[in-house]
Amino acid sequence: MNTMTGMPRDKKGEVDRKFVEALARGLDILRAFNPGDGFLGNQEISQRTGLPKSSISRLTYTLTNLGYLTYSERLEKYQLGAGVLALGYAFVSNLAIRQVAKPLMKELSIVTGTSLGLADRDRLDMIYVEHCAPKDMITFKKDIGDKIPMATTASGRAYLVALSEEERDFFLRHYKEKFGDKFEAIKAGIDQAMESYQEYGYCYSWGDWERDTNAIAVPLKLTQGQIYVFNAGGPAFRLSKEFLSTEVAPQLKSMVRNIEATLIRF
Repeated sequence: MNTMTGMPRDKKGEVDRKFVEALARGLDILRAFNPGDGFLGNQEISQRTGLPKSSISRLTYTLTNLGYLTYSERLEKYQLGAGVLALGYAFVSNLAIRQVAKPLMKELSIVTGTSLGLADRDRLDMIYVEHCAPKDMITFKKDIGDKIPMATTASGRAYLVALSEEERDFFLRHYKEKFGDKFEAIKAGIDQAMESYQEYGYCYSWGDWERDTNAIAVPLKLTQGQIYVFNAGGPAFRLSKEFLSTEVAPQLKSMVRNIEATLIRF
């Protein structure tokens, strides 16, 4: 089963001649590794990416020589190498919004008792670039690099509402293909997010992603067009819809406005 959430290799049905397929396949292999995976063999990588094993062998060999993978002769499998870590660290450490947001997120997390996250888009998922949670919230802590689905989470919905209609339709077309019979329910959740954002200034997910998780989210669209999302949430037994809507949402929106104002001065 192909578990990769890929994006198309063409533009509006036409082949993009500038697109380098070999490079894309190499990056698909690196994306096949999830947190906690450890070593993966060519067969597992092939299943996750949908690429033929003959291509996998050549690409993993190249990536190993470049330092992006390491190979275990005993296991005959690969794991991510230090080259990937160097790229990820360079991205996160140079992210201005993360540097500005981190102290404000920590403060709001403590005041509200919620898990606070800053997320960016990664294909059809959202990926955390910063996260903090109260010390006593043991079961809802995320690490930088953890992914969550875009279609059913508050963060993903907030990202979608910040897009133009044409951009949003692009994702909806792929959701329809990916989710089949479940698409209508997913589309309804996104429509509700649009209404909530227009009326209240935030999006929500009441158990739509994980049954026992409630969350709200607010997007931030920078002048360069980059969209980031801030979310606040946690276990439903601890954080009710009413508490998140009436107590946390105004503070989350205020924090995002403060971060936006600070970034404008950068």
